[in-house]
Amino acid sequence: MVVLPALGLPGQALARVAQARIDRVDSPVAVLHQVRVRLEWVPGAPHGDLLVAASRAHAPDLGYSFEDLVWTCPLRRPAEGETWHCRGELRAGGAAPMRLAVQLGPETMGATLEQDGARLGLHQPSAEPGITHIDLARVPLAWAQALVAQAWPAARLGAGTIDGQLALRSGTDAPLAVDASFSLANAAFETVDASAAGEALDIEAQVRFRQPGGTAMVAVDGTVEAGALLFGNAFVDLADARVALAVDAMRDGPDAPWHLPRFEWHDGPALTAQGSAAMSAGGGIDELHIELASDDASLLPARYLSGWLSVAGMRDLRMRGGLDGRLAVSGGAVRDGRLRLRDLDLHGQDDRFRFAGLDGEVLLASAQPAESAFGWRQAAVGGIEFGPARLPLRSAAGELRLREPVAVDVLGGRLLFDEASVRLPADGLGLGMELGLSVDGVQVEQLSQAFGWPRFGGTLSGRIPAARYADERLVLEGGLSMQVFDGRVDVGSLSMDRPFGVLPTLSADLEIHELDLYAITGVFGFGDVTGRLSGSIDGLRLVDWRLSSFDAQLATVPRRGVRQRISQRAVQNISSVGEGMYIGGLQGWLIGFFDDFGYSRIGLSCRLANEVCRMGGLRSVGNAFTIVEGAGIPHLRVIGHNRNVDWPTLVERIGAAIGGEVAPVVD
Repeated sequence: MVVLPALGLPGQALARVAQARIDRVDSPVAVLHQVRVRLEWVPGAPHGDLLVAASRAHAPDLGYSFEDLVWTCPLRRPAEGETWHCRGELRAGGAAPMRLAVQLGPETMGATLEQDGARLGLHQPSAEPGITHIDLARVPLAWAQALVAQAWPAARLGAGTIDGQLALRSGTDAPLAVDASFSLANAAFETVDASAAGEALDIEAQVRFRQPGGTAMVAVDGTVEAGALLFGNAFVDLADARVALAVDAMRDGPDAPWHLPRFEWHDGPALTAQGSAAMSAGGGIDELHIELASDDASLLPARYLSGWLSVAGMRDLRMRGGLDGRLAVSGGAVRDGRLRLRDLDLHGQDDRFRFAGLDGEVLLASAQPAESAFGWRQAAVGGIEFGPARLPLRSAAGELRLREPVAVDVLGGRLLFDEASVRLPADGLGLGMELGLSVDGVQVEQLSQAFGWPRFGGTLSGRIPAARYADERLVLEGGLSMQVFDGRVDVGSLSMDRPFGVLPTLSADLEIHELDLYAITGVFGFGDVTGRLSGSIDGLRLVDWRLSSFDAQLATVPRRGVRQRISQRAVQNISSVGEGMYIGGLQGWLIGFFDDFGYSRIGLSCRLANEVCRMGGLRSVGNAFTIVEGAGIPHLRVIGHNRNVDWPTLVERIGAAIGGEVAPVVD
């Protein structure tokens, strides 16, 4: 240290200046590098001007580091029983300035840091060397970023404030120890990959941190009073909740994964959970043992399940009843589990999805086989009503299977599940399901009513020997056959992508065999046509249950004893639904004088892609195609002159034709 006299004006006392340069200053909290101290004091003055600068301040245990620190303040001499104190502006690099006040005395050392209403106070009693007490008042949550990054490097803190007290024990011979009691208000965070986030969190917590021998040990007990959390597809909304939580965590080094020997979550009747877990090096769950229960499942959809339900397209699902269970995960895969349903009701999609009276349990075993069973009193899926059922299950090697065939009443017929199995994700494989199914005597009239179609009779029967689900794709072997309109429709090549996810996509091929046109046109009110219709609809594709593409070829086929006649209204409707269609023939102008006409053939094709229908008929020449070829007198012909038709417009015109809002085009 060097003390120099300072020049003053005549008649003024000379100021004395003390300067010091120190390579390193160690304290229980931080280490200062390349420290420069300058104190200028005029003899007899009440205070001197102090400047302290450091090229770097580093707190390794807390994770903080600051560059180019400069603090200036008036250092005041203590009066009787007081301490030295100095309060002034503190700058660190280009950051906004703060106010730092320091008190130095024989019994304690204290410091207070303030900025925009936030206050952080620190004091170190002389009687307790190595112990630092910290008081927090409206401190921005972002100030804790470096400290949180020590345990969770991916987290990025956002809005919110902290109030509370911390006691830090640190020293060269003692590992860091922290005891804290604090509250978070309107807190927010997000991980760098946006896989986890929280907002508007109000939390009261007590935290105990120890680091013996390099092993970090954390114990948290607290209450979450408000806020929302997001972890992947799991969204937790705690706006109306008061949740008690407890977590014990430890890891063997800064690069080691965390282990949670204990965690507890108590949300009243909505959900209680407790267990243990071990994280993988990548941050995922490697081991998990959890027991959970809900005595009031009505609270689960809004509070805990809305994220998953939205992905499944069941955002409006309602629940009532209770459930409990346990789950064991090892190596990132489910190994054992139990789910017990207690008179659970599920309602969604305006009751088009419904299960009432779900009761029983499902056991999942990876070692010793286990048997269980569950069932329901009533059910509906997609508006289709199902009768009561009970499913006997057997589990082994992480797979669930039906122990015996199960029959379920549906739409005047029944479904017979010959076999069914579910394989949970494991060993790098996703969820897998297999199903053998028979359909017997399902009434098409009830089916059409459930789907909101015009009512028509018939039965649906068939067998699907194997339906397999893997990698979000459901493939059905075999096929179904519908006996409708005195003919038959065969459905094959059935598959479905993302059946439980966003934009489910259904694909199928249809073969149509000699349907009664008079019955079809009578049901749909298109105008009477007699005869038989056959054809195919290949590559049928529905995206989110809307037609996306298909290749349809439909034509009448002669049958002995069946007349082939078409009514005037049907002719008018056919001529008006497409663009450029007209009624031709030598007697076309006479159409208004006849109720119906004979025809030799009717044929129509449509290849739908990108909402454009490429149309065709019995024969095509250039851009023209024949749809109806007449027979007898008057001899009519319906011809189209635009093969590319906008699909939404075509659907609209068909609807208008059924409603009778058309007029013929005669040439």
